[in-house]
Amino acid sequence: MLKVSNLTKIFGGLRAVDDASLTVDEGRIVALIGPNGAGKTTLFACIAGFHSVNEGKVEFQGHDITGRAVHEISRLGMVRTFQITQPFAKLTVLENIAVGSHQHHARRSDALAHARVIAQRVGIPSAMLDQPAAELTVAGRKRLELARTLATEPKLLLLDEVMAGLNPQEILDIIAIIRQIRDGGVTILLIEHVMHAVMSLSEHIHVLSYGKIIAQGAPSEIVSNRDVVEAYLGRGAADHMAAVQVQGAHHA
Repeated sequence: MLKVSNLTKIFGGLRAVDDASLTVDEGRIVALIGPNGAGKTTLFACIAGFHSVNEGKVEFQGHDITGRAVHEISRLGMVRTFQITQPFAKLTVLENIAVGSHQHHARRSDALAHARVIAQRVGIPSAMLDQPAAELTVAGRKRLELARTLATEPKLLLLDEVMAGLNPQEILDIIAIIRQIRDGGVTILLIEHVMHAVMSLSEHIHVLSYGKIIAQGAPSEIVSNRDVVEAYLGRGAADHMAAVQVQGAHHA
């Protein structure tokens, strides 16, 4: 569904994304992880059209979308959320969702009706729909951000840290919602720092460090990958963990 080939993005002299390649197959939940500053959000922005690219290509459902405008990519069926949610503060929760619904529902009444359905899908109570978006809690804003993107009826959803700032129960709730979204036919590529959620949700993981993809594979492969441990914890920690694994194998 999505194929990113040798993508490079340079800011000044910094290669924020450096020759990165990844694929996302239809119907899957795929994660993009890496330490802070690895270039994950920049890569998302390049994929979704928010940044131009210096080198490389982005293909979505067989079409080259490199350099296409954000609204064009959205109409093709790829949308993204943002780390920092920015709802239209003066609009109600329902009206915020309906902004996305207008992409496929031109009449206001149809857009609002569709927005109500979407709100139910992400667990926004009907009693909350008429309140100003500015009054929402962090968890409420995260659900609204999901709803606004879902309202555009995407085929591929890019989720950028939708669990950041949530408590353990709220994280479990979002995990369940993401699974429901996938089961409803939407493919998902997510950036997330909540590792237990990544390991629980993802069928495939790409790891980014200093702009480069350093590993990819199933969750079970990633957690034992020395390069990944070193990227997160440093070389000393990687050496220690490797020694512990060898020692454990000898005692087995």
